[in-house]
Amino acid sequence: MGCGILAGMDPHLLRTYVTVARLSSFSEAARTLGYTQSAVSQHIAALEQDLGAPLLTRRPVVPTAAGERLLEHAGPLLLRLDAARADVVRMAAAPEHGLTLAAAPTALGPRAVAALPAAGVTVRVLARDGIPAAVATGTADLGLVDGLAAPSDPLRLPDVAPLTTHGVGEEPVCVLLPAAHPLARRTGLRLADLSAARWLDAPDAGLPLAQLRAAGGGGHGFRPALRYEGADVRVLTALSLAGHGLTLLPRSVAAGVPGAVAVPVTEPRVVHRTELVCAGAPRGAAARLMEVLVGRK
Repeated sequence: MGCGILAGMDPHLLRTYVTVARLSSFSEAARTLGYTQSAVSQHIAALEQDLGAPLLTRRPVVPTAAGERLLEHAGPLLLRLDAARADVVRMAAAPEHGLTLAAAPTALGPRAVAALPAAGVTVRVLARDGIPAAVATGTADLGLVDGLAAPSDPLRLPDVAPLTTHGVGEEPVCVLLPAAHPLARRTGLRLADLSAARWLDAPDAGLPLAQLRAAGGGGHGFRPALRYEGADVRVLTALSLAGHGLTLLPRSVAAGVPGAVAVPVTEPRVVHRTELVCAGAPRGAAARLMEVLVGRK
């Protein structure tokens, strides 16, 4: 499926297809999009005719092999269109308005919280991968993302649209341990020595296990004993202290957990890095927050 074909595709038809595939239902897609079911069926038929391939089986409603391939392209394409629209709207908007900040839970450190305006701000805690998209599409003015990185190395973010990132800060990372844990008396820990331990898989509340595997030299270690799909760091720390698995947190978060010991990671040399994400040149409250966090106007 070439880029030329996709470039000439009707985005309305593509959006209908993505919605049907996501919901596995023509009728549910019609209700979600505000169309009649007949219109949805016509959109899918027109798209299939345009591409010369069936995209969905009807009973059950699931993508064909060609449909799966189209889904791989459709998400980024539609996101780019939404980002382009948001960029134009952003240029025409009034310079002063309230501030919406999208942030990962562990990116909201003490410095970021202290820098927030006294009024007129909305903080949206999102999954890390959703933050660049929220900024690109205009549902957030700024984003705070975080992750594991080598000192001074930038984070690797999904390429969803032309975005600018600015380093906000770096701090050590620590393994959170119950006070009675055999390793709690250590002054430092090597990640490689913990690859066979029980870990909590909390991609939105903690630092993702995939990043730990990469930092620890790859391989198949750091297997999850329990998966937590929420974004509340307090729940994550409670699960860890109850013995369900280890978790890695920035020092400022781990050090404040009652009844826990935060043991720093000494090898490899990795840090918890936080970056500010923006689209275009921020104005108003967004520009002022950016100036405080990264020292730029």
